[in-house]
Amino acid sequence: ATNSGFNLTAYRIVDGTTITGDITTLADFRLDGKLKGNFTSEGKIVIGPTGEVIGDIICKSIDIEGVFSGKLQAEGMLNVKSKAHITGEVIVGKLAVEPGARFEASCEMRSS
Repeated sequence: ATNSGFNLTAYRIVDGTTITGDITTLADFRLDGKLKGNFTSEGKIVIGPTGEVIGDIICKSIDIEGVFSGKLQAEGMLNVKSKAHITGEVIVGKLAVEPGARFEASCEMRSS
């Protein structure tokens, strides 16, 4: 999809990459590296199996296979995969947790 001439395909941070700082994007985003900072996306975020985020996330929806620690706000769906480890605070529209996931967070569900 295009919006104002920008290509809104997914962006990716690969395994072996560490970012310290905040990321803000309009696009879908996949993180297989590490982020120490806050993440804001108007699209979907995927934290891959090697991905790790220590900070706050605000997004439309999110799939987590890796590690997340902080405060997460997703107006849509949070999918917690079986290998995921989540700690902190979660505010979501919908929640799906696969068996085997470590979910050690306070959770509040808000319908949009």
